[in-house]
Amino acid sequence: MRIFVSHIFPKGVFRMTAIVAVVLCSLTVSAQTHGDHLMVGVGASYPNGVEGTLSYEHETEYHNAWEYFGSYYVKWDKDPEAGHITNDSFWHNYNTLDVGIAYKPCVTRGRNHHGNFRIGVAAGSDLNRFIGIATAGYEHTYNLYNGWGLFWQVKEDVVLHGQDRFRTGGTIGIKIPL
Repeated sequence: MRIFVSHIFPKGVFRMTAIVAVVLCSLTVSAQTHGDHLMVGVGASYPNGVEGTLSYEHETEYHNAWEYFGSYYVKWDKDPEAGHITNDSFWHNYNTLDVGIAYKPCVTRGRNHHGNFRIGVAAGSDLNRFIGIATAGYEHTYNLYNGWGLFWQVKEDVVLHGQDRFRTGGTIGIKIPL
């Protein structure tokens, strides 16, 4: 084999190709240490709220992460004429749209799971005026194959200039690797 390879390639080319292949393989392996995820979550909060969130998570060292998110919140109420929740009283009672950022330091690690404290701020609108939101909570992630994950959150939101001053709730969702 050595005689055959030395006749096809000049002496240094084979050795240089082998070195480049080893370096490229090692770079590829080390590049997979941190993951980025698209997170999709739905949740409920007290009083009478549901929320949908779409976010981008950039994981740094030791499962610490930054999250950039957008949320749509709906607070429902009973229809005074019908006496129960109707389509109009659910979707057109009180709605908010917001975007924000959260830092998530890792506080617990396990073999296929980790937990993060979550603290962040958001700004948005209740479709009539500006609102500001401060959020704090806990997120726990269960790692699946190929970078996928399932997560749940418990959180407390403090809303400035909104109809709800405090919102306490939980969210479940999925993390999709990017």
